Amino acid sequence: MRYEYEDEVKVKGLSFDVWKRMMPYIRMMKRPFICAGVLIIFWTAINASFPLFTSYAVNNFIIPETTEGIVPFAALYLGFIIISSVGTYIWVKVLMRVENRIGQIVRRDCFIHLQKIQLAYHNTNSVGYLIGRVISDTERISSMISWGFTAVAEASLIIIFSIIYMFILSPPLALLLILIIPFAWVIAWIFQRKILVVSRKVREINSRITGAYNEGITGSKTSKTLVIEDVNSSEFAKLSDRMQRQSVRSSRLMAMMLPMIATMGSIALSIILFRGGLMVESNLLDFGVLAAFITYAVFTIEPVVWVSGVISEMVAAQVGVERVTGLLAEEITINDTPEVIEKYGDTFNPKRENWEKINGEITFDDVTFMYPDGDENVLENFTLDIPPGTTVAIVGETGAGKSTMVNLACRFYEPTGGRVLIDGRDARERSQLWLHSSLGYVLQQPHLFSGTIMDNIRYGKLDATDEEVIAAAKMVSANVVAERMPDGYDTEVGEGGDKLSTGEKQLVSFARAVLANPPIFVLDEATSSIDTETEQLIQDAISHILEGRTSFIIAHRLSTISHADIILVVEDGRIVERGTHSELLAAGGHYSELYQAMRLDETDI
Repeated sequence: MRYEYEDEVKVKGLSFDVWKRMMPYIRMMKRPFICAGVLIIFWTAINASFPLFTSYAVNNFIIPETTEGIVPFAALYLGFIIISSVGTYIWVKVLMRVENRIGQIVRRDCFIHLQKIQLAYHNTNSVGYLIGRVISDTERISSMISWGFTAVAEASLIIIFSIIYMFILSPPLALLLILIIPFAWVIAWIFQRKILVVSRKVREINSRITGAYNEGITGSKTSKTLVIEDVNSSEFAKLSDRMQRQSVRSSRLMAMMLPMIATMGSIALSIILFRGGLMVESNLLDFGVLAAFITYAVFTIEPVVWVSGVISEMVAAQVGVERVTGLLAEEITINDTPEVIEKYGDTFNPKRENWEKINGEITFDDVTFMYPDGDENVLENFTLDIPPGTTVAIVGETGAGKSTMVNLACRFYEPTGGRVLIDGRDARERSQLWLHSSLGYVLQQPHLFSGTIMDNIRYGKLDATDEEVIAAAKMVSANVVAERMPDGYDTEVGEGGDKLSTGEKQLVSFARAVLANPPIFVLDEATSSIDTETEQLIQDAISHILEGRTSFIIAHRLSTISHADIILVVEDGRIVERGTHSELLAAGGHYSELYQAMRLDETDI
């Protein structure tokens, strides 16, 4: 089994052009960022001044061996500590707020965009990919924006203030220490580039491991029935071994870098001690100043390690920025015009009072259609008028393209040529939500939401009473599902409805569609997952449910659609025959062949 993952974008280095894409979100938090910036400047200035206290204490208390004036000194020192602690508390609180808020806004925007985006996008992108973008990438991005950039600013300011204070104390020693800092930066830069390459490999393998977990859990039943647990375990072990090797390599590089940086710090300290000692001996420098310079040597070398590490994380997070901004920039190809939104509202702010009643007349007016990822037309100059209350059946072999026309009628896709008219008006002249609210759609593989049976049926009409829910359930025999459960309609269906059988989920989804009482019904292989006895019950109910409604029935079993007003036969994505059941049988074409073949299969059974 192969575990797929999305290739990492090979970013060569830190790119501010990439991070600029997040500026709209940074601007939303402008005031907290300004507050954090002021606090960082204030905090680093305070902390960089502590070696000055050390210098004063050595020169005025330790060397003279006196305590005179130590009380006001201690009080001032304590005051600085308190100010630094309070500043740190406020700073951390502000940045945590920024991190949480930016993460919340980006996740919200991604979720809303995914709700609006066309069906084709969801068909071509896996659930795992989208979840990774919305959850993992947004967490990393919000963390980097709040803590990463401020960490770089903090480290840089510590070095700057330390250098300023050092030049105030002793320009010759300060200049000597500054000459050592570039060597530490070079070492950090070389190792961080190597670590970054290895880290990318670790993340790629980690993506595969995540995919392995996902497939191992969701496909556990299939794995058991195919008896491939040993194969899965072997593949997973290989991934784990690769992860372990690359992680060890990354740790080894880090273990080499840190001592080398520390060595540079030790060299800097040795030079300060040697040169400073000579200056103290020659009375060119106070002993207290030398003590302060020892601390400043650490202050100017340690931030090099912080910054190099943060920059590596920022480079890694750039991949997430590109993915998230790419998702948000994904074009929504099925849009309502501003005029339509002004009158009918949008998906999240509907103006239902302006919605016209749908009668159910659907017209395909010279429609041509090609799927976004296709290279040839699926429909060409297709014209069909479906009067209100007409039942249209669409048949064909598996993969023939039976859902194309339904997707166009429901406006899940837009025609590349021609028009789809609803009640005589172009569907694009009214809102998508207006049309979708008038659809009752029952899928071959029904999806239930976490909650009770009652909750899932009520999704068809959110303000429905319990009595209305139960009545809808009885119409399609879904009451049988509830009655056999210990908690009845209050039974939890589990994630995706996994506590119910496929047939039981189908019955609940039928009841949900019936409760909505839509003028347009779509049954997409809706009875294929139900046993014969239950199917007969539903077929009896369907004849009443569809009465007076425009309906599309996508069916594999031809015996279930003989009553349809018009039957369309699809082959290789094209409509090759149309007519009633009797007309198509008399024509002796593809439909007649499919029907006779199916009757032979049923006879054999």
